[in-house]
Amino acid sequence: MDLVTQIREKARAQHKHIVLPEGTEKRTVAAAAVLTKEAIAQVTLLGSPEKINAVAAAEHVDLSGVAIIDPEKDEHYTAFAEEFCQMRAKKGMTMDKALETMKNPLYFGVMMVYKDICDGMVAGAENATGDVLRPALQIIKTRPGITTVSGAFIMVTQDAHFGKDGIMIFADCAVNPTLTDEQMAEVAYCSAQTAQKVVGMENPKVAMLSFSTKGSAKHELVDKVASATAIAKERYPELLVDGEMQLDAAVVPSVGEFKAPGSPVAGHADVLIFPDLQAGNACYKAVQRFGHANAVGPVLQGMAKPVNDLSRGCSVEDIVNTVALVSCQA
Repeated sequence: MDLVTQIREKARAQHKHIVLPEGTEKRTVAAAAVLTKEAIAQVTLLGSPEKINAVAAAEHVDLSGVAIIDPEKDEHYTAFAEEFCQMRAKKGMTMDKALETMKNPLYFGVMMVYKDICDGMVAGAENATGDVLRPALQIIKTRPGITTVSGAFIMVTQDAHFGKDGIMIFADCAVNPTLTDEQMAEVAYCSAQTAQKVVGMENPKVAMLSFSTKGSAKHELVDKVASATAIAKERYPELLVDGEMQLDAAVVPSVGEFKAPGSPVAGHADVLIFPDLQAGNACYKAVQRFGHANAVGPVLQGMAKPVNDLSRGCSVEDIVNTVALVSCQA
């Protein structure tokens, strides 16, 4: 069974309730039908029922079993606005502004997740990442003890010798241009959680990557990764993490044994944490293109409740898979 099928099966077993706020977007409408027909998740679309049903008719999509909510006409509209006004009062929020804000399906959808009406939200087929994340960060915020939202990719490689039968986690490859040592430690912890909850890795081995292995080079960038490793070990004693190390030392047993003898991670890492976005983004794309790997994600990590962004170039299949991922996170 391939990874995507595994994730869908896991989501089907949990059958979480996911809100899709871009209810009039045709790929989203089609994905809602697939998710419902295949019982992967319970789905709610946000928007005008008339407009959503018109899109469904034009696309020959059957929305039987899919809930449709118009935020302005929903019973929770005023209560959501009142609570949002209280949350943002110190930022100058007024009730009039809050009522107007709750007309935005992205904000209304996040409030549904915040109030446990839904288990997670997926958006981004027609909205920019910043527009998807802003309400999530204002309302749901990050998990206790976590200050940084990050983006991981699940890399499905063609070489079963790497990671868990060829599956690895790369982070942060999508959100933060730079990371402090404390943020890098948080990303390591959240990525290990993704490996466990989404992929099913029992004891993920996390490598903190650098151009140095165990002091082989001296530079302030190396010092940051070494410090991040020390912080991760102290804060998350249950986490199997080591660094700083070069990528070959992290994933090739013979190199790991030579460069970092005695390391519980070197040569066998299945979670790779990059020191900045340039390194992470370039590496995942290189593995994807040159190594013909499948890159699943990004999976947004660190939120108190799961919200995930889509590429605006996503397919119906991408939306279905992302909803399944969010269901596993929930």
